[in-house]
Amino acid sequence: MYQLTIEQSFDSAHFLAGYQGKCGNIHGHRWRVLLTVETENLREEPQERGMCFDFSVLKEELKELLEVYDHNFLVEKDSLKQKTMEVLKEEGFSIMELPFRPTAENFSRHFFEKMKERGYPVAMVQVYETPNNCATYVP
Repeated sequence: MYQLTIEQSFDSAHFLAGYQGKCGNIHGHRWRVLLTVETENLREEPQERGMCFDFSVLKEELKELLEVYDHNFLVEKDSLKQKTMEVLKEEGFSIMELPFRPTAENFSRHFFEKMKERGYPVAMVQVYETPNNCATYVP
């Protein structure tokens, strides 16, 4: 089995509603996302002969997926009062409401599923929210 791992990152703010501690407050991260794909066979086409996938194509796909999260305030849907959301939007803040709590664990599964939907044989996704803290999703 061959595996390739590529990395991309994005910056965003979030908070964990209901969390008792520092992460219950708005804060930001440089999220590092490592995507690992696997295949039993290498490609035969002239351009990609001897490769699992073209690194540059794979990196571009992941970058495209992550761009929508970059420099947004990531909020779990219905975790802030409607009035708060209205004021933030009125002030011009970029807010992305998510159907899940914005944890590294949930993002690892979310990005795994999104890349799988794009047709890649994803083996695992790792999401670092700090240089020392990582969550991994493997089905």
